[in-house]
Amino acid sequence: MMKNLSLVLNLVLLAAVGYLYYHQFSGSTGKKASKAEGKFSSSDSNGTRSAIAYVELDSLNENITYIREKRKELETEQRNIETEWENGYKGLQAAKDNFLKKGASITQEDAEKFQNQLIEQQQQIDGKKQTLSQKLSEKSFTIMDDIQKQLKEFLAEYNKDKKFIYILTTGSGQDYMAYKDPTFNITGDVIKGMNEKMKMPAK
Repeated sequence: MMKNLSLVLNLVLLAAVGYLYYHQFSGSTGKKASKAEGKFSSSDSNGTRSAIAYVELDSLNENITYIREKRKELETEQRNIETEWENGYKGLQAAKDNFLKKGASITQEDAEKFQNQLIEQQQQIDGKKQTLSQKLSEKSFTIMDDIQKQLKEFLAEYNKDKKFIYILTTGSGQDYMAYKDPTFNITGDVIKGMNEKMKMPAK
């Protein structure tokens, strides 16, 4: 699950950034949009006003401290679940090896009883892993929902002055822009603002 965490976070950030498009255009007419275009304070290197900015999602994932720390936390918990599960199976294997050392003294009744115990213990180990993994999945989605909410709030506040109509996203496997004018790369602003907004407590 954790190997896909960065992709999931990217999708969460993508949804949050896309919120601005909905926020600006929901219920708006073309006339209103045209009126808004006259208010843009952002301009490119040629002095031409623009309604577009973009954010690099990979940079957000790597440079927003809260996201980075939460990703590490989730990955650590996932490794702990896997380790506990593997140790449980090692214990079963050790118990099986010890039982087989009895050799010819093992009766049919003993073998059946031990096999049933082994199956029951295996089910308990697998069940615990499933329960812990489900809880971790729920925790990860709670964290992602919070990130999305915080990013939406930040972008809405940030865009009050910038007045972009579109804020596009770029990132691994999601970069569909053939050309990007770095003048309109607002990633640094978003990283700085989100790190302030979601400041991690001192350890």
